[in-house]
Amino acid sequence: QVQLVESGGGLVQPGGSLRLSCAASGSFFKFATMGWYRQVPGKEREYVASITSSGITNYANSVKGRFTISRDNAKNMVYLQMNSLKPEDTAVYYCNLVPSPRPWGQGTQVTVSS
Repeated sequence: QVQLVESGGGLVQPGGSLRLSCAASGSFFKFATMGWYRQVPGKEREYVASITSSGITNYANSVKGRFTISRDNAKNMVYLQMNSLKPEDTAVYYCNLVPSPRPWGQGTQVTVSS
């Protein structure tokens, strides 16, 4: 059974930084491509970034150069370092498998506002 628990969100000013964490349970983790998604109320959930089991990363154009995804296979953790945050980054952020998400966790709210 897959369980995903996101944390690290909060309120930050434009230009600020946050680091999100995702704790994953299950033996699947070290073989899986993991990713971060985000969702704004009234809009579809969108892909943000992903990292393969061997560490190859990919990013949505909207976050490229500002966000960095990483993982620690020994700890079953995925991270998202977010720098130069913009108000349009405000959303609930979720981690999950890519490209076939499992049941979603509760997410973590990121609000970028002055």
